[in-house]
Amino acid sequence: MKIVVIGGSGLIGSKVVNKLREGGHEVVAASPASGVNTLTGEGLAEVLEGTQVVLDVANSPSFEDKAVLEFFETSGRNLLAAEAVAGVKHHVALSVVGTDRLSESGYFRGKIAQEKLIRESKIPYTIVHSTQFLEFLGGIAQSGTDGDTVRLSPAFVQPIASDDVAAAVADYTVGTPLNGVVEIAGPERVRLSDLVQRFLTATNDQRKVVQDVHARYFGAELKDDTLVPGANPRIGALNFETWFALPKPAR
Repeated sequence: MKIVVIGGSGLIGSKVVNKLREGGHEVVAASPASGVNTLTGEGLAEVLEGTQVVLDVANSPSFEDKAVLEFFETSGRNLLAAEAVAGVKHHVALSVVGTDRLSESGYFRGKIAQEKLIRESKIPYTIVHSTQFLEFLGGIAQSGTDGDTVRLSPAFVQPIASDDVAAAVADYTVGTPLNGVVEIAGPERVRLSDLVQRFLTATNDQRKVVQDVHARYFGAELKDDTLVPGANPRIGALNFETWFALPKPAR
C-alpha cells in the first residue's frame, strides 16, 4: 500500500514513516524539503499518484493567530482537493485532545478549521486526537517562565510519549477509516503544573513552578477536563519516568 505522510520529516512524522516501512508499506515522507508544499500545492498531484492513504501530521511554522488559521485552512483545502483527484481512499490527520474546547486559542481555531474541512470532504477519514507530548514539557515550561518562576495552570493533563503517538497513528493509518475521532493519551493523569515541576527537577533546572488557574495555554484558560481524553482512549505504554530514562536522542 502506498502511503504519503505530510510532515514526514518531523518528530512524529519521521517515527511513523519508519513504523509503516517496517510494516512493508511504500511510504513517502513529504515536506517542502522534498518538493511537496501543501500551502502552494507544489508537488501534490505527483506525490499522490497511486496513493491509497494520506497521513497529515504537518504543523504550522508560525503560532501567530492569523498565520495558523491560514496554514491549516489553505493546506487542508489543497491537500484534500488533490486527494479527491488522485482517488485517495483514507485521510488520517493528527490533532489534539480538547481541540473543540479550546476555541479561545488562535492555534486551536486553526485546528478546528482543519478538522471541519476533513469532515466536510467526501474522503473517508480518521482524526486522531492526541494529548500533549512529553517531549514538549521544556517548551511549556519556557512559555510560562518569568525570571526564576514558571506560572502554569494546575489543570489535568495526560501526556503521551512521541513513540506511543507514532505507534498509534501508524495503526490507524493502515486501519479502516472510522469517519470520526479517536483519542490517544499517556498512562498517567497529573496536573500540568506538577508535571512540569517534575521535569524541571529531573533536569536540575532551578526554576520553580507556581500554580495559576488563569495561566494561559496557547492563549486559552484551562479547566480540569480541557486537555484530558474522554472514555476509552488508546493508552500509551510510557509514563514520565520511563520516557525520561530513554536515551536522549529519543527525546
